[in-house]
Amino acid sequence: MAKMCKRVAEKTGVEIIPVVSALMAYRIKQEVEGKVFLQNVDEEMEGAKTGRISMAEAVALGIDGAIVNHAECRKKVGTIRRVIKNRPEGFCLVVCLQTLGQAEKWGRKLKSDYIAYEPKELIGSKEKSVATEKAGSIEKMVKLVGEGRLIVGAGIRSKKDGETAMKMGAVGVLVASGVVTDKDPEGRLVELTEGLRV
Repeated sequence: MAKMCKRVAEKTGVEIIPVVSALMAYRIKQEVEGKVFLQNVDEEMEGAKTGRISMAEAVALGIDGAIVNHAECRKKVGTIRRVIKNRPEGFCLVVCLQTLGQAEKWGRKLKSDYIAYEPKELIGSKEKSVATEKAGSIEKMVKLVGEGRLIVGAGIRSKKDGETAMKMGAVGVLVASGVVTDKDPEGRLVELTEGLRV
């Protein structure tokens, strides 16, 4: 998959960053080159924290960033804030939010590089996406978190999804099952990138 992402990025000129498990990140970084993000990191940097995913260790291995509070690894607000506070210089953080309410209450104040908007009810959907069902919410989210910071996910899979997200002010998209489980994942990814060049 990471090699496919690199091919599509080179073909289309659209940056595609594989977001992978800590077990795969170093291997992908070595074999594929380019940016690689982790699916999760923890707030601890050093010390007796075996079993944790250290941002300091990630940086030492050449990993470029991480997603925090992803649907499959939710964190408490205080933990998210500590992750952001402890991140090494140059390590990119994307914090996932599920609702506008989260953005209003605490998400918009976060000092992460990006905010990702992933409505829970649309994650993994094969028929609906955040772009088809909540386009207005994407625009509201941009106003809450600031221009140039929003990435959207949940059901994203088509050129139209990408176009809608970008027109509403997003700077990128998160994709998973909509591409990975497609019969032609590379073709699906190429199509999606067409919508991101609005």
